[in-house]
Amino acid sequence: MSSALLTPTGPATHSSPVTFREPTVDDGGELWRIARDSETLDVNASYSYLLWCRDFASTSILAEVDGRPGGFVTGYTRPETPDTLMVWQVAVDDDHRGRGIARSMLEELVDRIPDVRWLETTITDDNAASIGLFTKFADGRDAEVTRSELFTTDHFPDNHDPERLYRIGRLD
Repeated sequence: MSSALLTPTGPATHSSPVTFREPTVDDGGELWRIARDSETLDVNASYSYLLWCRDFASTSILAEVDGRPGGFVTGYTRPETPDTLMVWQVAVDDDHRGRGIARSMLEELVDRIPDVRWLETTITDDNAASIGLFTKFADGRDAEVTRSELFTTDHFPDNHDPERLYRIGRLD
């Protein structure tokens, strides 16, 4: 398990270095807490974060600040298209926002997974932060972003807002 060091480029709340690594089962509770505290993500059962850290660690990433989890990206490669990384959630602890950690995690994660040529995620229309994050990621990779409807409100049993599919690539 390797780790990379981030030198903050944005306005840092403090200057502690950020390292990246695969999450472990021991991190699952912190991923759940960061998602819950984000107040924007759909929070899943804590059990799902434990399973994610066990079964999809190699396609996910954890940012550590001062030796503690400060952010994460969860993702998986799609079974039908193994060259596509589907990003499920991106979150950064409130204390560490504004340092470019989310984009750095995406960059690091894509670079770690061999043969990934496409990145997909879903975003609701009101999530300007995620739209900006993934658009800037695509711009930095000189990649195209295509948007299409994936899940409508009718697909959800709980009146969830529609989720648009953002497909970014080709990532060579």
